[in-house]
Amino acid sequence: MSMTYTVKVEDARPAIDGKPSAGPVYRSIYAKDGLLELPSGLESPWQFFSDSVKRNPNTRMLGRRRVTESKVGPYAWLTYQEVYDTAMRLGSATRSRGVNPGDRGGIYGSNCPEWIMAMEACNAHGITYVPLYDSLGANAVEFIINHAEVSIAFVQENKIPSILTCLSRCSSNLKTIVSFTKISSKQKKEAEELGVSCFSWDEFLQLGSLDCELPPKQKTNICTIMYTSGTTGEPKGVILTNEAIMAEVLGVDRLIFLTDRVVDEEDSYFSFLPLAHVYDQIMETYCIYKGSSIGFWRGDIRYLMEDLQELKPSIFCAVPRVYDRIYTGVSSKVAAGGALRKRLFEYAYNYKLSYLENGLPQEKAAPLMDRLVFEKTKQALGGRIRILLSGAAPLSRHVEEFLRVISCSTLSQGYGLTESCGGCFTSIGNVYPMLGTVGVPMPTIEARLESVPEMGYDALSSEPRGEICLRGITLFSGYHKRDDLTKEVLVDGWFHTGDIGELQPNGSMKIIDRKKNIFKLSQGEYIAVENLENTYSRCPLITSIWVYGNSFESFLVAVVVPERKALEDWAVNHDEKVDFKSLCENPKAKKYIMDELNSVGKKHQLRGFEMLKALHLDPIPFDMERDLITPTFKLKRPQLLKYYKDHVDRIYGEVKSSKV
Repeated sequence: MSMTYTVKVEDARPAIDGKPSAGPVYRSIYAKDGLLELPSGLESPWQFFSDSVKRNPNTRMLGRRRVTESKVGPYAWLTYQEVYDTAMRLGSATRSRGVNPGDRGGIYGSNCPEWIMAMEACNAHGITYVPLYDSLGANAVEFIINHAEVSIAFVQENKIPSILTCLSRCSSNLKTIVSFTKISSKQKKEAEELGVSCFSWDEFLQLGSLDCELPPKQKTNICTIMYTSGTTGEPKGVILTNEAIMAEVLGVDRLIFLTDRVVDEEDSYFSFLPLAHVYDQIMETYCIYKGSSIGFWRGDIRYLMEDLQELKPSIFCAVPRVYDRIYTGVSSKVAAGGALRKRLFEYAYNYKLSYLENGLPQEKAAPLMDRLVFEKTKQALGGRIRILLSGAAPLSRHVEEFLRVISCSTLSQGYGLTESCGGCFTSIGNVYPMLGTVGVPMPTIEARLESVPEMGYDALSSEPRGEICLRGITLFSGYHKRDDLTKEVLVDGWFHTGDIGELQPNGSMKIIDRKKNIFKLSQGEYIAVENLENTYSRCPLITSIWVYGNSFESFLVAVVVPERKALEDWAVNHDEKVDFKSLCENPKAKKYIMDELNSVGKKHQLRGFEMLKALHLDPIPFDMERDLITPTFKLKRPQLLKYYKDHVDRIYGEVKSSKV
């Protein structure tokens, strides 16, 4: 019998008082004697940083490549002591501007040393840092500044114009802007006319002191408010305490300690996933805790692999879309190497895979093949990688298998939310049967499945399926100023994620569906599908539309019922056969309707990833006879997918083949 990686701590709950039934409560075997708790005396993530400075003041901490007009240089590094001194001055200067413990400081920009230094300055003084970013929509930065009452903002130079654009509507809260680098006299004047002071980085540091006294901090203090687009309407501010952040970091550390090789100051991390999101922020905080170094990319996707080759990191976190590119790149090189090399690669691949499948750990599966064959493919990630992590969306099974074989490193796929402070499930890199799953609960979390009868998911069946619910100290403390939304998802101490999981016999979890009509595309963007359908329904050429996407695909498709007269009128004007059924199969008619739908989308400011890339036209309206709609004409999404699956698979395939 195969090993089970979870332990049951509470029995299942039958359906009572209108509540659906729920399966047993499980913990990871790595927390079988109790969930991880914070050691006494640990009150703030600032202690992670300051302790690392004491241990290794001269170890390199934050690095970036120097870019001039003519060339790009190697990584230049700041030591832990240098970063500490800057963070202390920055924090002191922030306090001189009247920003006190418990106040909010915004950080707006792409990943760079200044982002981390601003974060640590806030941590030092118990100031809640609030990541600002515009990918949540045009007015998101303005909304977050006002909603979180941000009083100081640390801003990348190229983001200052967008802050100034909305400043007149934010200046009742925001009183200080600090550029990561420079700021022009014109920009200063524009802000000062609204009562807001602006500083360059160097100017602001002159206001601070190295020997200021730091305030006491408590683990219950709010560390960050992180805004997320997890639902329709305005962004939600997820409240994360010092305790939640620290427990998540220590949970990562315990798992790596028990299942891999410990991380230390010899390790380096490649920072390119957005620091405004919880995934990268937790990993960078973990690296700071361990005294490791963090190298930042240039911020340009065209040079990502070049920066990776220069840094040669040992730890690499990415989203599936990046791993898909690596898979395609390595596969293309193998194919271009000639028939003999390709056969040698395939032999080595299958040889190593068979040993991984039989339970051998990465370093013992096929050391000879690693030296002879996979040492070359390992160079795709710089050559020093030993830990790969994937999150934000499901990683395709064939890509995960490929990377486990050719990278010569462990790979763990995880699952998490901003509300769970990042990863709440993770697969174990050297446990091959966890392939295709998100693994087991983190040592800080307990989990259970709750039945969703309306979708046919039963948490008490022999193959348990249901909504994933979580309990533990890494959970968020609620949504900022939104008790109503908090009460919807935090019920009896359990956080209801909205994601549908299927518990595997070995205790690992597989994500199979989404309870609400919100899902992620493969690069991690959330899609609020009802909103999109409402927008596209404004197009006069259609009577019904069902928009579809999933976390394994990077674009959206749709099934559309056209407005018969409008399509027939188009056919007359374009000398096409006026037969409605035939028109629904006519490629020109499909393109006409898709272009009109996307035109409506652009008019209503839908973003690029919300546009349709392909569609299927059906002359027959969605009806109750085929179980595609409810009596109140709401779409039945699982039934629509089941009914149109062949068409959906076909149009996805057509788009992909057209790109090759």
